[in-house]
Amino acid sequence: MTGADRSVCFVVESGTDTRLIEGLAARMRLTVLARGIPGGRAISQPTDHEVTVAAPGRVAFAWRVFRTILQSPFDVVLVQGYGVAALAANLAARLRRVRCWMLVCSPVAEYYETRRQGGYPFSPLALAAIHLLGRINGIVGQGYVVLSRHLEVVVRRYDTRHPVHIIPVYGVDLQRFSVLPSPSNLRQARGLPAAGGIIFSSSRVAPEKDVLTLIDAFAILVREGRDVHLLNRSGGFREFLEYAQRAGVSHRVIATDAVDPRGELPLDYAAADVCVQASRDEGLGFSVLESLACEVPVVATAVGGLRETIRDGDTGWTYPPGDSSALADALRRVLDDPAAAAAAARRGRVMVIRDFEQRQAFDDLVTLLSSLARAAS
Repeated sequence: MTGADRSVCFVVESGTDTRLIEGLAARMRLTVLARGIPGGRAISQPTDHEVTVAAPGRVAFAWRVFRTILQSPFDVVLVQGYGVAALAANLAARLRRVRCWMLVCSPVAEYYETRRQGGYPFSPLALAAIHLLGRINGIVGQGYVVLSRHLEVVVRRYDTRHPVHIIPVYGVDLQRFSVLPSPSNLRQARGLPAAGGIIFSSSRVAPEKDVLTLIDAFAILVREGRDVHLLNRSGGFREFLEYAQRAGVSHRVIATDAVDPRGELPLDYAAADVCVQASRDEGLGFSVLESLACEVPVVATAVGGLRETIRDGDTGWTYPPGDSSALADALRRVLDDPAAAAAAARRGRVMVIRDFEQRQAFDDLVTLLSSLARAAS
């Protein structure tokens, strides 16, 4: 049987990218069961593939997952993360004697711990529960797909027995994210200022993404009298604007809802002078990869999976997480030396082509899932 003959149940507990759904659906018989997210999106953008969105409660969703896997003849199950839904999927898969692997795209405990630095609500009990679920899933689970070596280390904290495969899931579509000519025309088409530097961030507003440090660093540049603008496209753009207003730079900030990565997003990268990923931790960081694919320079924190792709002075510039002065300094280096920035971006694009091309990522993922299905049959 080929990958197209295999039936896969993909369980989404905390939202996922539409490109992962569409890529799998094009290659396998895919069933998607996703938990509804109040005020958010279970799937990042609309998709033509059918998605079953269940009630938002995590326990209720886990029960739905358990029953669905028990009652349906799937060849293999891919479940997001190592939370409550993963536990339900792992248990049901063992009862059905089918393979179930956990897809880990983010360091959940590390993300939660970043709440301490940002003054967000934090509960030691919630953190303990995350670790406990990781350990239990490490016992009853069968294996993992992770995006980076950093995430391999994360899951090995809970499970040293089961296999771990590093696959950057949907990768980077090099047909869409490519080098585009004439940034000035792109700026006009995207409604962006024709003059001045544009600093782009597509990160959502969340504790782990640390947009507050980005805005503080941007405010430093504005106070220096630099002609710069900050562009944000995310589901939390209204909150982003509120932070910018408090910092006194809202007149220099352009923020709108997230745009479709299959269409408009590459245009924003190409129109920008630099892309920033300010995360306090990161599983991999697709934003910086997409930016480099467009040969747009990158500044990122030296954390998590970002350290595997953004090497300071080589494929981009890095700074310590939460350090707005260091971020402002890195941005100055990019803006004041466009030749060096362009050279780093070109080196970065070579890396993306070599290691993160979309078709290869999907081929690797489908090959793995197909082999799991064969081993269980």
